[in-house]
Parts: sequence; C-alpha cells; structure tokens
Amino acid sequence: MFLNQARPYLQKAVDWIIGSDRIVALTGAGMSVDSGIPAFRGSQGLWERFDPMEFAHIDSFRANPARVWAMLKELDRVISSARPNPAHLALAELESLGRLEAIITQNVDALHQAAGSRRVIEFHGSHSSLICLDCGRIWAKAEIDLETLPPRCSCGGTLKPNVVFFGEPIPETALGQAVSAATECDLMLVVGTSALVAPASLMPVLAIQSGARVIEINLEATGLTDRLASLSLLGQAGLILPELVAGVRQGLLG
Repeated sequence: MFLNQARPYLQKAVDWIIGSDRIVALTGAGMSVDSGIPAFRGSQGLWERFDPMEFAHIDSFRANPARVWAMLKELDRVISSARPNPAHLALAELESLGRLEAIITQNVDALHQAAGSRRVIEFHGSHSSLICLDCGRIWAKAEIDLETLPPRCSCGGTLKPNVVFFGEPIPETALGQAVSAATECDLMLVVGTSALVAPASLMPVLAIQSGARVIEINLEATGLTDRLASLSLLGQAGLILPELVAGVRQGLLG
C-alpha cells in the first residue's frame, strides 16, 4: 500500500543517504502502528477514545492515579505484546551499515532497541520502568505488581510510568542529546510523526538551520511536507524504509 507514490523519489533518497556523513532519525507513533500500537492522533488514535487532558496530563494523574492507571494498563498490554516491524529492522540495519548515527524517538515502546538499534535517544522516556512521584526511585516494570492500582513504591509513594506526561518537562539528558544530534547531522530522516509537538518538532528545524537535508517518511502529508522537508516519501514506513535500506545496501556493497 502507498509504496508506488514514493517510488519515483526513492533513488534520490538512497543517493542522499549514501552521500551523507552524519545521519539521524526522528521517529514518532506512525513508526509503531504496523506493530499493533495505535497512534495517539488521527481517526483511529488513542486520543479519540481517551481525552489526553484527562488521562495523560500529570495534574490528572496526581488527582486520580487509579483512573489513569486503568487506561495505562490497557496501553501497556498492547505495548508489551508488540514486536519490531520491518521499519524498525530497517533502521537497525541502516545503523549496522554505518549510515545512521542515532535515533531520536518520541515513542516509549522500546521497539527500536528490540530491533537492534544501539543509540536510541528516548525523548519521552520508556514504558519499561516506573518512577515514584515522592522519592524519585526508578523501578523496573517487572518488579512491580500492577494488579492493585495505583501501584506503590516501597516508600508508600505513587508510581507512574517513567514517561513524559503532558505538563512535564523533557528529561534534560535526552533533550541535550537530541539537540546535539540534530544540530550535528547533515541528513535527518523524519519517520511516522507529524512533528507538531514541541520540543520534538524543533529537531527538524535545528537540523535545517545547521545545513542538513530532511527526508520525511509518513503516511500522509504533514506540516513538514511543504515547509521544511527536502524530500517527502508518502506511504507506510514498513514498506518504504526496507526498500530504501535495500537500495543503500546495494549501493554500498556493489
């Protein structure tokens, strides 16, 4: 589906990837849709079922953590059963070919790491751990019983997923690493994200301001398509990225 729309531009993208020295990818929810994880926005998105201000804002969590955790458990079941799809595997291969330096991801599903990617900057944290709102201790999810909600820390404090809720800042370390990667790259692949939410949306801007090209891969046109993207490949990431990486492999290995 949709690969034919991108095909005329694939060779140009392959040539740019082969000819670039420092490539970084920025990935969003569209990257993991083929793994069975719903996007947050759009007609089938999670926020069509759950109001994000009621279920994903830190103030709502603090006010009624048990209610928010009921939604989080449903989402966690989906994420925990998901496996890397061909798009994740393609980016991991691009790294193994020496063509991808880092992935900045807005996703919390850890599927890039499961696919074999080594340098993954998790902009919004990871579902695989929990953090205590009182003492700040971080727990591996496997250590915590989620049958009684909300789960509690040994200090008695409420545990939340170690992910960024609305109203919370991006972790300083992740933000610093992402800004460095974006400003130092000469090509950025923006995959499966509408790039609407700051500060992640600023990463392509920083890349362009530093002289980089931006290749967008997304199911539909976004705010990047006409304003910032040097090249837009519209279609499914799980179809486009494997073909793109196959072209790079062929070009590098002859």
